[in-house]
Amino acid sequence: MPEDVFRIVVAAGVCLACLAAIVQAVAMIGILRTAKRVNEKVGEFTDRAEPVLDSAKRTLEETRPKLKEITDQALEVIGTAKSQAARLDVLLTETAGRAKQQIDRIDYVLEDTLGRVQETTAALQSSILKPIKEVHGFLSGIRAALGALARGSRPSVDHVTQDEEMFI
Repeated sequence: MPEDVFRIVVAAGVCLACLAAIVQAVAMIGILRTAKRVNEKVGEFTDRAEPVLDSAKRTLEETRPKLKEITDQALEVIGTAKSQAARLDVLLTETAGRAKQQIDRIDYVLEDTLGRVQETTAALQSSILKPIKEVHGFLSGIRAALGALARGSRPSVDHVTQDEEMFI
């Protein structure tokens, strides 16, 4: 390569490098300006946010003991509720068992009572009603005999036959 062409290529490369450095410098100036604007806006936001954050921090510090107390009380209430529920479960289980026993006893007593009522009814029928029926039959016989004696005459054959036919 001739020396003139070489110098032109080197000069073009140096110009190109200078141009790139200038473009980078302009870009850096733009980035610096943008960074300053962002810094100003962040500073304004920080100035406005700091009182809010301080207030939130104070509120959190003030409520932390109260929240701990409320949490402790809630845990205590939950523990008490669990123990009460366990006691209630035991009580209900015992009550259900006792109620079942009482129902079984009542059932047995009722069955026994009904059996005895039936036995008593049968005994009454055999000891009271049977003699009453016998007395009634006896009195009916006496009444028939007295009726026959009072009539004095024997019934006719037609009348006796008619009575027998009605009986059969």
